[in-house]
Amino acid sequence: MTNNIYSPPLSLTAVLTEKLAHICVSPELCQRKLRFLEVCGTHTMSVYRHGLKALLPPNVELISGPGCPVCVTPASLLAQALAIAGLPNIAICSFGDMLRVPIAGDSLLKASERGCDIRLVTSPLEALEIAIAKPSQEVVFLAVGFETTAPLSAVTVRLAEQRRIKNFSLFSAHRLMPPALRCLLSYDPQIDGLLLPGHVATISGADYFAFVPQELGLPAVVAGFEPADIMAALLALATQVAKGKCRLENAYPRAVQQKPNPTAWAAMEQVFTSIKATWRGLGEIEASGLSLRPAYADFDTLCRFDIPPGEAAENPACRCGDILRGELKPTDCPLFAKQCHPGDPQGACMVSSEGACAAAYRYRG
Repeated sequence: MTNNIYSPPLSLTAVLTEKLAHICVSPELCQRKLRFLEVCGTHTMSVYRHGLKALLPPNVELISGPGCPVCVTPASLLAQALAIAGLPNIAICSFGDMLRVPIAGDSLLKASERGCDIRLVTSPLEALEIAIAKPSQEVVFLAVGFETTAPLSAVTVRLAEQRRIKNFSLFSAHRLMPPALRCLLSYDPQIDGLLLPGHVATISGADYFAFVPQELGLPAVVAGFEPADIMAALLALATQVAKGKCRLENAYPRAVQQKPNPTAWAAMEQVFTSIKATWRGLGEIEASGLSLRPAYADFDTLCRFDIPPGEAAENPACRCGDILRGELKPTDCPLFAKQCHPGDPQGACMVSSEGACAAAYRYRG
């Protein structure tokens, strides 16, 4: 007698999950704890949103790293932004998350409530349009992001120069990923592989991360952001570990090439130069930030306004720095879901939509 009960095919995510579980019970891995670092805030949010941690084999642990640009922006830089906001006839424009980051009991959003001109924008081009519409006011764009967003900031500065917009400047909080990864892995060598950010690689090319296996001796996989993308990347990492391999793989070929996007990369290199920069949780890192080149000094906020280096004390109970280094989980912070929640964030990791604490809070069971 034929059984006609229909069994739907397994989803790709389910198939990959099954394969990951199978390799993790192999003789090479069954006695080993695998710790994979996802260094992208979008990966962090996707992992929590789709409940992927619950699908992982017991011997696989995913750790969040410094992949949220808002989270890694130090309080000292935001203190400078607050000082600039207090100057007369200045509008500061930035993305929404930056406005809510707490700075020693203050924030740009609170400065707005006191009467400072703080604008939420969705791109630097929008800030430039504000400057064009009101030429009598100085407009500052507080630029945040990794290699993904830096090219658009660069294009905006070039447009301001070409159109001779004299009242626009850029306050760069842009950061570069490779120096931070080198620094981070000096803190915690007990990492078995890196899940690398697909959107950074769309600009930089996958080969940008070749140093991870070559210099750091770790498997590395560039990944997309859908559940199947992430599970495929984790399977690739586990397979490398099981086989004793150490190489860079591109598991996101539909969006990422091996070489940089030539137009975006050229714009970034034309306008920016790398500098020593401070990261929340990691401290000062050589060549990890982007500053405008001298040729564009007229559009550099810190060249136009005499603002000393900022000083702002971090909340001593907030463990954002430890979380960004992958040393603690969000739920290990004593403030998590108590004094610290999205309605009253005590640290940047609870503010940003890509922050590990915000993701853990939103999608906690």
